Amino acid sequence: MTHVPHELHDEFPEAGEALHRLKIENAHFAKLADEYHEVNREIHRIEADVEAASDERAEALKKRRLVLKDEIAGILRAAV
Repeated sequence: MTHVPHELHDEFPEAGEALHRLKIENAHFAKLADEYHEVNREIHRIEADVEAASDERAEALKKRRLVLKDEIAGILRAAV
């Protein structure tokens, strides 16, 4: 499998332990992380031409990924 850009551990390399802990201890965070991964993988499939999508769909997914990343970053900041 190719490397999927924008994985959470790549986006927040300094927060590996916190990512793991929050996924286990915080159901809301775990749900956000799962959705982030799903959206990110869909974007990767589109960019790799494995899955077809309109430009509007691709942009909507990228915007959703950014919203999720921002919320995840906020939770990580609060957890430190």
